[in-house]
Amino acid sequence: LPSATSANIVTDFMGTSFLLCLLGGFVADAFLGRFKTIAIFAVIQALGTGMLALSTKLPQLRPPSCDLNKLQNCEKASNFQMGILYLALYLIALGTGGLKSSVSGFGSDQFDEKDEKEKAQMTYFFSRFFFFISLGTLMAVTVLVWLQDEVGRTWAYGICSASMGIAIVIFLAGIKRYRYKKSVGSPIVHILQVIVASMRKAKLPMTRDVRMLFEDAPEASRIPHTEQFRCLDKAALVVEGDFEVVGGSGPIPNPWRLCSVTRIEEVKMMARLLPVWATTIMFWTTHAQMITFSVEQASTMERSIGSFQIPAGSLTVFLVAAILITLAVYDRLVMPLWKRWKGKPGFTNLQRIAIGLVLSTLGMAAAALAEKKRLAVAETVGRNTRTLPISVYLLIPQFLVVGAGEAFIYTGQLDFFITQSPKGMKTMSTGLFLTTLSLGFFVSSFLVSVINAVTATPTSQGWLADNINYGRLDYFYGLLAMLSFINF
Repeated sequence: LPSATSANIVTDFMGTSFLLCLLGGFVADAFLGRFKTIAIFAVIQALGTGMLALSTKLPQLRPPSCDLNKLQNCEKASNFQMGILYLALYLIALGTGGLKSSVSGFGSDQFDEKDEKEKAQMTYFFSRFFFFISLGTLMAVTVLVWLQDEVGRTWAYGICSASMGIAIVIFLAGIKRYRYKKSVGSPIVHILQVIVASMRKAKLPMTRDVRMLFEDAPEASRIPHTEQFRCLDKAALVVEGDFEVVGGSGPIPNPWRLCSVTRIEEVKMMARLLPVWATTIMFWTTHAQMITFSVEQASTMERSIGSFQIPAGSLTVFLVAAILITLAVYDRLVMPLWKRWKGKPGFTNLQRIAIGLVLSTLGMAAAALAEKKRLAVAETVGRNTRTLPISVYLLIPQFLVVGAGEAFIYTGQLDFFITQSPKGMKTMSTGLFLTTLSLGFFVSSFLVSVINAVTATPTSQGWLADNINYGRLDYFYGLLAMLSFINF
């Protein structure tokens, strides 16, 4: 497949996986609860990885093997075979959507926010949670990539499927030890009710006395009124027709006409997440380049260590290593020092997000400079040279800088979206956070398509040529660095 097409397939799949986190969050908050959602969607993901393993093993489900040096002789996969592949991939995407939206929220449920000691431990939880996610990624881009290249894809995907099965058993083993929180109904419906009720009363004058606004939440669970988004407060104005009689229980408020102050404040809390949500999308657009074009760059460079050839896909180990090292240093060194100096357990979630955005800009600038050097070598020795006489280590800085940025921005976003959201909407807010990853990948696909359309000519394939030695990937990286700077 052409470079741009391959990159878009990867980013579209990743984008869909994270976009489905909104669906997973909705299902968990409205119907199943986090525990059941995790259990069910983990099984779906295991089925997807199992199907991938079968699709690489059974001859009927894959095209014949071919010589990579003679791609013109390779037999194209049939529509049926591609259908099986996409079915497996999108089962994995669906499973990912349910898992990722619920796991972090279910983990935070195990801490009592009213207990100061447990509340402090939750800060460490987010860093360690992402640390172990990254540790799993490290195993994937080293051990599994090596198995895939040297032993076969069937073994690599089979191990993934077996690992998911073991993980499900371990997860279910703790069923009697977990803390569970009840679902409180669909957060999307609650948000729509507030919007509809406020629009119905848009022409009514707003009272200055907050005590005149409707409130039916128990005293202990009430959220204090705030002045922001005052237009939504009209949903709590009591007028004729707001109450209806159901059975013999007396009049109750129609939620599409009258909402409590607490319900309105919950919607306001979700609205306050949106500026941070929008700002962080660009980081994940730059991150997408680390698993697409940066890997393709590596495939054209000298990757030998003695007699061992580093798989191009394994170069993302430096990205993961940067995440692990950054998290370990932050957890063991920065947080204790910051607590002694400032009396706080570490950087705030917004500070971590800001650090991540700065590092993504620097990472793309480093990538542009490295690609400029690689292209200069390609022009000197010949653009059709299969392996350029330049070390793949030239790409390490961009992986390290973006990886360090990911460590800060992921934990900062996760902390921010969980702690700043209403209790009944935590899974949905986690899904909202994960859609920034989804949209980042989709924005990457969009930019690639636009750049191809704008820069390609009848005599040139433009910046993102099928053979990147003939393109100007450095210009594309430079554009991303500029967009990241403007976004910050």
